[in-house]
Amino acid sequence: MAPDIDINQEYGKMFPVIINFIMSVTVYFITVRLIPSLKEKFIKANLFGIDMSKTTSDKVPESLGVVVGCTFLITMFLFIPVPFGHNLLRSKTFPHDEFVKFISALLSICCMLLLGFADDVLDVPWRHKLLLPTIASLPLLMVYYVNFNVTTIIVPKPLREWLGLSIDIGLVYYIYMGSLAVFCTNAINILAGVNGLEVGQSIVIAVSIAIFNIIELYGNLWKAHQFSLYFMLPYIGVSFALLKHNWYPSSVFVGDTFCYFSGMTFAVVGILGHFSKTTLLFFIPQVFNFLYSSPQLFKLIPCPRHRLPKFNSKTDRMEVSITVFKYCDLNILGKLILVVFKILRLIQWKENDGIVVTNNFTLINLVLLYFGPLHEAKLTTVLILMQVLCSILAFVIRYPFAWVFYDI
Repeated sequence: MAPDIDINQEYGKMFPVIINFIMSVTVYFITVRLIPSLKEKFIKANLFGIDMSKTTSDKVPESLGVVVGCTFLITMFLFIPVPFGHNLLRSKTFPHDEFVKFISALLSICCMLLLGFADDVLDVPWRHKLLLPTIASLPLLMVYYVNFNVTTIIVPKPLREWLGLSIDIGLVYYIYMGSLAVFCTNAINILAGVNGLEVGQSIVIAVSIAIFNIIELYGNLWKAHQFSLYFMLPYIGVSFALLKHNWYPSSVFVGDTFCYFSGMTFAVVGILGHFSKTTLLFFIPQVFNFLYSSPQLFKLIPCPRHRLPKFNSKTDRMEVSITVFKYCDLNILGKLILVVFKILRLIQWKENDGIVVTNNFTLINLVLLYFGPLHEAKLTTVLILMQVLCSILAFVIRYPFAWVFYDI
């Protein structure tokens, strides 16, 4: 009987994933064709922008992230009968907890997609942007509380002598998960501004999570990783379709809608799949960019409205963008940050008669600072390759290096 049980289990693991993969490939081709057909409708609705990194002033339709978000949701709705259909007529054995988890994940993503599109249309101020993912993550946290409510963390080996094997951190864990949703949605939005970058980095993160899920699919927690694959594969499909049109020279802009949709999708699978710490590992460039950008984001260093790299129309290259301010206007913390960044060679600092000229604090500008002026397509390629290398580093930390701190 044992071999039959193994076969049935393998069938239960792989059959829904295979169907999901086929649907993901299908939705890729549908979305690739759908995006061009809707471009004019977005322009007529005044949802367009001008590419500041081009010599032309053509109208480029914006907020196309809402299209891929909708095709993703439709795919997920159509997919629901696949993992749950064989239990629909068995009320006693129907996996209600799994079904509620699935629906709540879709609800949070749908809410974030709606709020992201509202942000694109209404241009919500930055101080309000933090509230949007917080609101959208509430269904997610409520389901986690009702179904799991596991707030215990395993203590790393070097600290177990003082703290024990595990600690129940209670409410702090929910604050952490809510913060993860806020970070994921805004981190992609902060690291943006050149053709293909938002979608490119998101695809690398999604593929990294999918690879991790496939590795763990043969472990004890395979159901959680199967659940994650259900979301990651269609997401990868629609994102590749968007990248085809958003790559240099971009014929569409993704808008904040796509960034919020992507971030919430990653947060959903990380939280409900019980690998939120591993998910965060795949955000190494975004974490660095956030920490590097923080002095300007929190107004310790003057921050211009746009920190995009500067386009040189004569050379067709992207160059470092700058910010100019009086050194005496900074507080002590701002002055200290400038000195530390200068010592670490993270900024290019010129001072004349108390007037400081330095590059804007973004990873994009830092790459240009080290590599020199780059063509926009090459700049995006360099940044995406960095994302790939950081994902490889994340796998090294998650597997070989993790043995040092945890019993895996």
